[in-house]
Amino acid sequence: MTDLLRRIGRRLKPALALSLGLTVLASCGGPPEGPSQPDTLALIRERGELVVLTLEGPTSYQAGEDGPTGYEVDLARAFADSLGVTARFEPVRSIPDLLDALAAGDGHIAAAGLTQTSERSADLDFAPVYKSVTEQLICRRDGVRPTRRAGLAGIDIVVLEGSSYEETLRGLQADIPGLTWRARPGGSAMPLLDMVDEGRADCTVSDSHLADFARRRHPELVVAQDLTDEQSLAWPYDARVDGLGTALTAWFAEAHTSGLLETLDETWFGQFGDYDYVDIARFVRRVDDRLPQYRPVFERVAEDLPFEWELLAAQAYQESHWDPDAVSATGVRGLMMLTLSTAERVGIEDRTDPHQSIHGGAAYLDELYERVPASVTGDDRLWFALAAYNVGMGHMYNARRLAERLGRNKDSWDDLAETLPLLSDPQYYTTLRYGYARGHEPVRYVAKVREYRALLNAQNL
Repeated sequence: MTDLLRRIGRRLKPALALSLGLTVLASCGGPPEGPSQPDTLALIRERGELVVLTLEGPTSYQAGEDGPTGYEVDLARAFADSLGVTARFEPVRSIPDLLDALAAGDGHIAAAGLTQTSERSADLDFAPVYKSVTEQLICRRDGVRPTRRAGLAGIDIVVLEGSSYEETLRGLQADIPGLTWRARPGGSAMPLLDMVDEGRADCTVSDSHLADFARRRHPELVVAQDLTDEQSLAWPYDARVDGLGTALTAWFAEAHTSGLLETLDETWFGQFGDYDYVDIARFVRRVDDRLPQYRPVFERVAEDLPFEWELLAAQAYQESHWDPDAVSATGVRGLMMLTLSTAERVGIEDRTDPHQSIHGGAAYLDELYERVPASVTGDDRLWFALAAYNVGMGHMYNARRLAERLGRNKDSWDDLAETLPLLSDPQYYTTLRYGYARGHEPVRYVAKVREYRALLNAQNL
């Protein structure tokens, strides 16, 4: 009987599901069983645990040795922290399974990057919107690429089963005879994007932020057309939990005004610059044909330093494109493009030896990292060190003094990224100890290293 009630009520608003369920029980004979008491916000706090249903995907939830990671993971943890509880993540296989589990009371919220569509809003309660996306048709550069709605007819489209993408395609069918698609179960559109890249389907549909992520992994993917205007991502939640809806509304209002959502967007999606097909395609090729011989060295060196190997590899790519024989007009050489004086300083005899170069470059970055003032913390400290690797620590000190003079935060990389370019302006550099610098270069340098690190992380998923 419980299964019967779940099948009947899984898409219904809680009150309607409860009413219909009691009617069905009564019609089956015997006294109706009393409904189980749902949680309340007070009980969640008392138990110290928020149950978060989610879907596996590169930007939502990924299991790892140190616990799960993902944009949705970080967002849900922040909400749980506001309640004074721990978030327990329960990944499920597909969107229909996720909604079934929520209807059955197996979780308190569903943090999975779901679009708040008209069909879903009729059956589910949603927390406030936290992100806007566009649904896009993604195809291969050298394959079928319909740029008009009529071109959707007769092509092989594969989409995520139970997704908002199916709802969008159903809405287009009336005007596009011959529009069909295959639906595959799963928690993320990423495997379907992989299918398109491998030529096992003509096109798929994806949210714009995931498509942008996927194109860094598969540069041959292209956006053929937008299928929708901007749509809203929001968490469905169990409205039977007394007080949960009110808490979500208040917390998301604070998350918007405090800058938390902006910070998470920057962390997960802001590391990519403008899409550059040539640069990304070349990077992906060199991940395959150059990186494997150096990756073990990056990994080994990173073990003893406060840097992940991907960061060191990304920096080396920005320096030399992983070419051990690289040389600049100013005489810097090798994989990590060390000057002769820096090589001597860190004990490197042969700058063209890739092993020595990686060890030397990492040691120099670590030295700079330690020299960054203690008031600079978190990722800002790393960006400061990278910028100093490029432009010199003296010019970083100048930029900090200038930032302070201009009323900016000298410990913030965002503020220094605006201040450093001023070091090429005589109005400013003539008043500073270390003088002129091409200050826009370290800003671009840090941005590219961050982007290449994010590309490496995307390649490794």
